Amino acid sequence: MPADAARDMHPTTAFRMTVEEFLKLPPDRNGRILELVHGEVRAQDAASDAHGTIQARLNALLVIHVDDKMPGCRIVANPGIKPNILAKWNHRVPELGVTCAPNRADVHAMPAPIVLVEILSPSNRNDTWDNVPLYTTVPTVMEILLVESTKIEAHMLRRCADGTWPEEPTVIGSEGTIELTSISLSFPLAAAYRGTHLATLSLTS
Repeated sequence: MPADAARDMHPTTAFRMTVEEFLKLPPDRNGRILELVHGEVRAQDAASDAHGTIQARLNALLVIHVDDKMPGCRIVANPGIKPNILAKWNHRVPELGVTCAPNRADVHAMPAPIVLVEILSPSNRNDTWDNVPLYTTVPTVMEILLVESTKIEAHMLRRCADGTWPEEPTVIGSEGTIELTSISLSFPLAAAYRGTHLATLSLTS
């Protein structure tokens, strides 16, 4: 890692906030979701109508499957994720997560996440991709799915058998299928876009 990148990754305690301090902050007055990024607070912009619809559709697809096929497991919306690197300074928040660990009171970070789902919008695209390397440090995470909100396309990252991650995600097109092998779920990518203008465009193109 280049020296300047290493310095950027290592917060200066005099100016940065810890996760413990971050979790004591009051909710954002504008209802935005807050993350802690290397000791600095980052607010996620409000989701677009399409973004929110896609999130709801993916949540429904996951909940139906998990409730039916994976008793004891659950879906969490906007779960806090504690990475295994620089954990004191980072609290990242994907759109959805799957875990089979029980829910407990006063737990802010999702325990033992298996699958993490993000939705890419123009306003959050770079920030969201920046979260991915930290997600891969969580040993229980097997798959990371990133779904576009401006076109019918997704990006899949799946942990290899030796525990490593691929250098590049697999791109899934509008006619493709999402395969979440870690939880034995398969569905057409287009199913995540029902009710959006993108679904209408795909039918007329």
